[in-house]
Amino acid sequence: MNNHFVLSAVLFAAIAATGCASKGNKDLPPPPSDAVYDGGIATSGAGGVAASGSGNAIATPPTKPVGPGYDLTSKLVYFDYDSADINTAGQGVIANYGKYLTVSPSAKIRLEGHTDERGSSEYNVALGERRAQTVARELKAAGVTDAQLSIVSYGEERPAAPGSSEESYALNRRVEFVQP
Repeated sequence: MNNHFVLSAVLFAAIAATGCASKGNKDLPPPPSDAVYDGGIATSGAGGVAASGSGNAIATPPTKPVGPGYDLTSKLVYFDYDSADINTAGQGVIANYGKYLTVSPSAKIRLEGHTDERGSSEYNVALGERRAQTVARELKAAGVTDAQLSIVSYGEERPAAPGSSEESYALNRRVEFVQP
């Protein structure tokens, strides 16, 4: 299993070093022609959805924006140590997905919560869940429906970067947007 993560990290580094020739994420449906950029996202909301599933530890983002008013090239929201608070960069990622999902009501996203290896397995699963729930609340405040969202927490089980350095820990404290 550890070889899988090392291979994924090497593959990701090779793609990043050579550039990606992709024309965009072909899994996402095209946006409606009436998509509008609304300029922002509210910062309060309610509740969340629990679900289970699996996804990639490292997702390859599209190389250009998918539609007018939003850019889905970033699929990750990072968090500080032992925190579920969203920073400014995370707000931008959430705003872009909120815009996309509100103009594409049939689109669905799975929010996968992750942590670094510090703490017990139980604590890390709960922290990954809190992080994903926080992102879900922000998306709902932007108009995304419960039916479009699912949440799963992997805790420390699917690190994006192996190792015990602060750089690895920072890459592992994240919520990933995955299209099921």
